[in-house]
Amino acid sequence: MGSGVVFLDYDTDGDADLYFVNSGSMPQTGQETQSVHLGNVLYRNEGTGHFTDVTEPSGTGDIGYGMAAAAGDIDNDGDADLYVANFGQDVLYRNNGDGTFTNIAETAGVTNPSEGRGMAAVACDYDNDGFPDIYVTNDTNRNFLYHNNRDGTFTDESLFIGIGYDENGVAEGSMGVDCGDYNGDGWLDFIVANSEKATLYKNEEGLFFLDATVSSGLQQPTLPYVGFSPLFLDYDNDGHLDLFCANGHPQDVIEILMDHETYAQRDQMFQSNGDGTYTDVSETAGAYFTETLVGRAAATADYDNDGDTDIVIMNSNQRAVLLRNDGGNQRNWLGIKLIGSRSNRDGIGAKITVSTRDMTQIREVKSGSSYASGSDTRLLFGLGENQHIEKITIVWQGGTTQALENVAINQILTIMESQQ
Repeated sequence: MGSGVVFLDYDTDGDADLYFVNSGSMPQTGQETQSVHLGNVLYRNEGTGHFTDVTEPSGTGDIGYGMAAAAGDIDNDGDADLYVANFGQDVLYRNNGDGTFTNIAETAGVTNPSEGRGMAAVACDYDNDGFPDIYVTNDTNRNFLYHNNRDGTFTDESLFIGIGYDENGVAEGSMGVDCGDYNGDGWLDFIVANSEKATLYKNEEGLFFLDATVSSGLQQPTLPYVGFSPLFLDYDNDGHLDLFCANGHPQDVIEILMDHETYAQRDQMFQSNGDGTYTDVSETAGAYFTETLVGRAAATADYDNDGDTDIVIMNSNQRAVLLRNDGGNQRNWLGIKLIGSRSNRDGIGAKITVSTRDMTQIREVKSGSSYASGSDTRLLFGLGENQHIEKITIVWQGGTTQALENVAINQILTIMESQQ
């Protein structure tokens, strides 16, 4: 099915480095993958168009059956750490700040129990305490939500706050995951793609989660598909997070085994109605959504810098697809790129609040989400018909707060962390 890759500036030199996850031996069986396996690989960007393999000196060459990785500053020390989701024991690499990493998974409490079948991971601050937590999806087993205890350790809270299973207490065939404030209440919610329906977990002020799949209108339209990559995005720039899902069955012989299943499937686009519900608009979103492909990884970015969100999709044994958004920029927008100084350079973990006359939006900069993917760390805010931004507030992960007022719309704004 393919494994993941994530961008991170691990050495804080301003260049995006690359960490590749490569599947090794399957736990319990010891069976190797078909390709030659060399372990995970970290490439340092030299800033000259060339990369150097620094896996061995950095200590990041895990040889587990890896599927995905997520970057985040788990200890708020100003550099990017790495979480690797495996079939079996997961890995948490703490950045030592000198070009090396230490695997602290065991002491941190995130080794992933024996039932772990990690497919994806995302680091985000679900309880707004200023420290990133880690959500891990597991195929046909309970998902894990590791709460950051702010002392170098984590506690799996998934069973206690309602995010390990669906509303019926069933472990789903979970693949990709994304987080975002879909209902605009200031708390990050989770969307999980499954071999069943997509599951939307609504965050109740960081205390617990409710399964909002039915109430949001997502259950019936996603049930016929096997979801791999869910992505929150505001494709129409109305200020509400829409949802994209890349779909495709994992078994290429499924049509022989089951009459009503297909290997290749349609991807889907859901438009937010602005009230916590969604409408399937796939039929009108473009000709691509009538095609059947075997969707796997997906990521978002405004690649042409025109003010709307584009999507790239990787398909299994088929062509990759770049979906250019045509028309999303008919509404007003603002792009924001953060550069940290005391915080990690990419601004990962920072929360940005954009306030207009009739709307307040909160987004968190993250690295690693969906399935085996990582989207652009620049954030794009749809402003609808608003012509004026009242205020932008950035809470950097280290706790520094920065505010800007009277910012012009329809531009990509770079904000550097204040030294004060």
